[in-house]
Amino acid sequence: MPPTHTALVCTALPGLAVSDESGQLSGQGLEGFYRGGRRLLSRCQVRVAGREPLAVQAGMTGADSARFVGTVWASPTAGPDPDVVVERVRRADGTERITLRNASLRPLHLPVEAALGTDLAELGTIATGRAGPELPATVRDSGLRWATADASACVTANPAPTDALASAGLLRWELDLPPGGATTIELRVRPGGAGPLRAAGHTAAGPLAPARAAGDDPRVGPLLRAAVADLQALLLRDPAHPSDTYVAAGAPWRCGMAPAEALAAARMALPLGTRLAAGTLRALARTQLPGPGHRAGLIPGPRRDAGPFLPPGCTGTEATLFFPVLLAEARRWGLAEQETKELLPAAERCLTWLRTAVGDGPYLPDPQPCGPARSETQAHAYRAALLGADLLDTYHRPGGTELRQWAGTLRTAFRADFWVEDRGGGRPAAALAPDGRPVTHLGSAAVHLLDTGLLGSGRLAPGLLDKVQTAQLARLLGGPAMDAGWGLRGLGAKETGYNPFGHRTGAVRVHETALAVAGLASAGYEREATGLLRGLLEAAPHFGHRLPEMFAGEQRTAGGAPLPHPAACRPAATAAASVILVLTALVGIRPDSPARSVTLRPVRSAPLGELGLTALRVAGAPFAVRVSRLGLAMVEDAADGLQLGV
Repeated sequence: MPPTHTALVCTALPGLAVSDESGQLSGQGLEGFYRGGRRLLSRCQVRVAGREPLAVQAGMTGADSARFVGTVWASPTAGPDPDVVVERVRRADGTERITLRNASLRPLHLPVEAALGTDLAELGTIATGRAGPELPATVRDSGLRWATADASACVTANPAPTDALASAGLLRWELDLPPGGATTIELRVRPGGAGPLRAAGHTAAGPLAPARAAGDDPRVGPLLRAAVADLQALLLRDPAHPSDTYVAAGAPWRCGMAPAEALAAARMALPLGTRLAAGTLRALARTQLPGPGHRAGLIPGPRRDAGPFLPPGCTGTEATLFFPVLLAEARRWGLAEQETKELLPAAERCLTWLRTAVGDGPYLPDPQPCGPARSETQAHAYRAALLGADLLDTYHRPGGTELRQWAGTLRTAFRADFWVEDRGGGRPAAALAPDGRPVTHLGSAAVHLLDTGLLGSGRLAPGLLDKVQTAQLARLLGGPAMDAGWGLRGLGAKETGYNPFGHRTGAVRVHETALAVAGLASAGYEREATGLLRGLLEAAPHFGHRLPEMFAGEQRTAGGAPLPHPAACRPAATAAASVILVLTALVGIRPDSPARSVTLRPVRSAPLGELGLTALRVAGAPFAVRVSRLGLAMVEDAADGLQLGV
């Protein structure tokens, strides 16, 4: 798989542009312009006066754009100072603007060439190293065209080139620049017959509020801006219902719908409004398996690798359990009653599937029907039962009592069966094998036990663990085996099979680190939450405040930097949404829109000093809140009639 950690990935789905820091697209690895998962252009090498520009600077200018600056010695009498500056601005929508500036005191005549090529390969083919050779080009209009039996692409130029050579894939211009003068060439990359890209995140009325953060810690502002921009860049429209949007899992590898990740990201992004949640729920409700049968109500999803200790898990199970939770919490944040009622039957089918899949036992196996009982699956199922029962009762639907009874049975059994005593005070088992044997390794999946879900009046649902067990889990998560100093390791450093780069066996996963911060803070373990939070904030600037889905779990050292994971998605939906979860958890926003109230439970130690969040959305209206250095919260903007809960 080609590495991505050094790539500049411009994202505005379904468009991508992937480049290295030179700015030249060489046709190697992942480089190129993409639309809908197909590479439209793999090579774009610019030469000025027969020379490639010397790269001097490269960087992202937004989630969807990157800027590259190079210099050229165009004249043999230029001396040590370059006389031409070449600036390239590349965008995910398939445009590139090449600006040449004459930095000398003499007029320059500049022959400029752009060598272009493509294989029209699918992203999956490129990832496995099976992309074919470049295709032959033909001259078309003011550019070049490539075609296969099922795809085509073209590049047009403005101004039109002086010459176009199909055999060499070459466009040429003859430019005259006066001293200090500049000129721009714009290239447009398009699929054959397609118009300009209409990215879902670039509409005037997007589903995400433009939230902002400010305070004593200067990192929170750029971190939240990057997170919101990344979520917007990953937005996709449901092809059959374009008004419904959801987020792709991440670029460049996972640019389509991934049900579990889409629901998790929409849930963490609820402080930016409920429209993303509603679109995601509607899109997935249409995929729900019909009855009759034991799979009726399941939201399909692919298998996910779980590391060396457990078989792959089913993300469909996770998505089916997330669905009623997101609907219940979206209603608390302000989802309209009519939308909630329309989605309620799909949530009921998810809950019916849960009760059918559990049968007479206390645990939900994953995968069905004979897989292990995973700890995080029980946490998801328990939360779905409690929040689902609350939702059913609200709308006078049957089944709430049975769900609560089963949740109580699960809680009692879990505290006995899943707790493994040891000399260190015990730990939750990662799973129970089908024969009942506990799988005892300690990993970041345990943080899902702290994510209980939001009920009414600012109350959180009770947890699966008792108080003593929760305190012990907090101690373990805050200890050096799990806390890498940059965030939470996926597997404890003392566990067999630990690998700091293992995506399930030691890498820091941003999403689960954020869940740990929020869960520990809500449970009252602020010291442990603060340690993980500060590690994540220390890591963020090393990634340009654009957090990847994961990075290596190497122990932090003085003056060190986190090591990127070469295959991590960046941007990644759950990593971006995790920023929103962490910051709103520090402020402790717990809305109950149907009751026209919002409760604030800020972290009293105020680990980041004063913190203000503006342009959030609660009860369908702008919401702003500030926490002082003393840990006191104050609402600065809210919907009319919204009361502050106690």
